[in-house]
Formats: sequence, C-alpha cells, structure tokens
Amino acid sequence: METLVNGLWPHYIKLNSNVMMSRQIQILLQRSKTTTHLLQLHSLILKTAKDHNPDLISQFIFSISSVSIEFARLVFDRLPIRAPIFAWNSIIRAYTKSSVPIEAVKLFSQMQRVGLKPDNFTYPFVVKACGRSLVVGAGGAMHSIIVKAGFDSDRYVGNTLLRMYANLNAVGLARRVFNEMTVRDVVSWSSMIAGYVACNCQADALMVFRHMMLANEKPNSVTLVSLLSACTRLLNIGVGESIHSYIIVNCIGLDVALGTAILEMYSKCGHIEKALKVFNSLTEKNLQSWTIMISGLADHSHGEDAISLFTQMEQTGLQPDSMSFSEILSACSHLGLVDEGQTFFSQMVKIYNIRPTMEHYGCMVDMFARAGMIEEAYEIIKNMPMEPNSVILRSFIGACRNDGRVFGFDENLRRLLLEIEPDLGANYVLASGVSSLSGCWNEAADLRVSMKEKGLKKVPGWSRVEVSGSHTEETIEEALS
Repeated sequence: METLVNGLWPHYIKLNSNVMMSRQIQILLQRSKTTTHLLQLHSLILKTAKDHNPDLISQFIFSISSVSIEFARLVFDRLPIRAPIFAWNSIIRAYTKSSVPIEAVKLFSQMQRVGLKPDNFTYPFVVKACGRSLVVGAGGAMHSIIVKAGFDSDRYVGNTLLRMYANLNAVGLARRVFNEMTVRDVVSWSSMIAGYVACNCQADALMVFRHMMLANEKPNSVTLVSLLSACTRLLNIGVGESIHSYIIVNCIGLDVALGTAILEMYSKCGHIEKALKVFNSLTEKNLQSWTIMISGLADHSHGEDAISLFTQMEQTGLQPDSMSFSEILSACSHLGLVDEGQTFFSQMVKIYNIRPTMEHYGCMVDMFARAGMIEEAYEIIKNMPMEPNSVILRSFIGACRNDGRVFGFDENLRRLLLEIEPDLGANYVLASGVSSLSGCWNEAADLRVSMKEKGLKKVPGWSRVEVSGSHTEETIEEALS
C-alpha cells in the first residue's frame, strides 16, 4: 500500500501543479487588458503546453478577441488542437462587432468545412454580421441554414433574423419572420417597429405598436424611441403627445435616448416651447440632445437663442461636431449674422480641426447670398476643395438673379447645375432667368425650348397641414389609454 501511494504521489503533485498553473493563468487572464500583457501570457501558455487545454484556450481567445481581433485570429489559426465551439463563437462575435463583419461570415463557412456543428449562439452572431455587411444573399443563405438546422424556432435567433432583414431594408422579409415567430417578446415587437421606421413605413410601425399593446406586451425605452421617431417623421403631434403621456403616467425614466427622442418630436412638429421644456428637464444630455435643440431653435426663428445655447454647450465641456456646426451656421445664415457665421466657421476649422463638408460650405454660400454679398459667396464656391452640388449652385444663382447682379457671372456654374440635375425643371427656369438678366435672350429662349422638349415643369411649392383625428391616431391613443 505504501509503495502504491509513493508511486502515485509524483503524479498527484504533477496533477496538482497543472491545476494550480491553470488557475493562475485564468486569474491573469482576468487582469490582462493590454496586448503586451496578453502576449506575455500567451508565451506562458505555450511554454506550459496549456494550448492543448480546450477550456483554457477558449477563455484565452475570448479574452484577447475583445482586445485585438488580429492577435486572437493569429492564435486561433495556429492552435495545435481543434478549436472548441466556444472559441469559434468568440472570434465570430468579435468580427461581427468589428469594421470587417464579413470576416465573421467567412469564418462560419470555414467552421462548416471542418465539420463543426454551430450552436444557438453561433447563428445570431453570423446573422448580425450579414446585416452589418449589407449582404442580402448571405443573409438569405443563413436563414435557410438556420431553418434546416431547426433553430428558426429559437426566439433569440428569430429576433436577430428580424433585425438583419430590417437592416437590409427588406422589411417584407422581416415581417414574414415576425409573423412566423411562435413566441414574441418585447425585443421582437421593438425590432419590427424599428424596422418599419428605418424603411420609412411610419404608419405600419404605429399599427404594429397597437397590436403590441393589444397583445399585452409592455413597450420598453427602445420601443418608445422608435415610435417617437415615427411620429417625428409623420409630424404627428397627436400620437407623439399620447406616447409622452404614456411615459409620464407609467413613470418610465427618461434616459438620454428617450428624452432626446421626445424633444426632437416636439421640435420637428413645431412645438418648440415644449421641446425646450423637455430639454431643460433632462438630467443627462449628450451632444445629440444639444444639437437637436439648437437646430429646433434655429429652424423656428429663434436664431439668437440657438447661438446662445451653442455657446452654453461649449461651456459644459462638450465638443461640438460637424453636425453641430452645420446647425449653427444655418442659424447664422437665416438670421443674416454674417460676422458670427464667419467666426463659427473659423472656429470649427482652426480650434476643433473639423474639415468643412459640402453642407458647411453650403451654409456659408447661402449666408453670403442672403446678405447680398455675391462676391464673397462666389469666392467660397471657387475655393471649395470639391465641386459644388446643386443646392449650393441654386442658392448662388438664385441670389444673383434676385439681386440683379449678373455682371461677370460665371456661366460654368449655370452649365454645371444643368449637368448635375438635367431633369429638374426649376433649374432651367433659374438658369433662363439669369440669362435674361444678362441680356442673353437667345440662351434664355433655348433653355425654355429645351425644358419644353424634355417635358419638364417647375414643381409648385407646397405645404403640409396636419389633420387631427385620423384613424391611426385614434387607434393608437385607444391602445395607450
């Protein structure tokens, strides 16, 4: 007996040592957050031959995939053993979140070639990758594979398929997946609503929400953000206010996303005072919240308040982005605040190192043109690093016509406008007007004839009037009550 124990003791010591080493590596894995540390840990794993341990190597790849997908893939491809399913899922998941999600789809194909069977975690990752890659064919193929494997009844897989089709603007296929789901949760309903909103089917989104309420499924913050977005696009203040009331009555906390969605709805629908009240009530605001409020004030003739709010935003420590400057430059343009606009443009470039976009240049051209500073507007167009678009050209040419100052007018700009949008009747009318002011009557007549031959007409202006009491609004309000 003693001989037996003595003979087994070295093996016990070795086994215990291996267990201790594995535990130490696991502890180090939890603490390692940089590539340098993980490289050192990888060396230790290789020296101790722990790369043959499926559980440990799975944990290692899971840890490094969130730090460096390139390093994780290098380790994964050089494993001396067949990689466990958990390791495959970790790499696929990391690729799905990366800038190259298509690599997740490719890795899934490799997984099939080696004969490894995917599980209910694998499919959602690959489906997400298809949606992010905007590859409709791959997404449809994945759907077929999922059905054949019998995972289409999995609620999590179904929700991911639904979101994928919505991301691919295939809202009809998304609805088919939704209708075939035997069990739906709040994620299912929210994804379907968001899909309709993304595909500009706002009325359908509101109707799905009504069915959601009839099914006694309570909406969450994500659902309500999508609904408010639908109301904003429809300019449906009635339903929007009903949703806001629902949020208040049910004591749903206003996080940044939900609060911003409410103030945007009020702002876009013209209720700027209510939007400002919501904005001031938010305990937490992000750059989007400030930008939307600044835009709302600027769009509703509160330009000075917009400028004041922009300054206040900077004082809070938030750094304005390209969109923020677009809104404030637009406000300066509509207010005729040329000096302030020039200051903001200079500040954007020199202080915040933001490269001006077409939209920024457009605001500057419009600002100078509105102020009758035609030469300054022309200088902006000449010095732009890109070719002006039709919006800038119409703004400038229209200003020249309205101001009656066509001396030295650049005919190339007029020709460029007609080249960019050859099928828009308003462009021919505008170009013809400038030619007439220049005394080029033959050119003006030719433009009119060309317009007639092409069957083009100048589309008359129109306004949108909201009519309350619509069937959709009544049914949504009934559902919310």
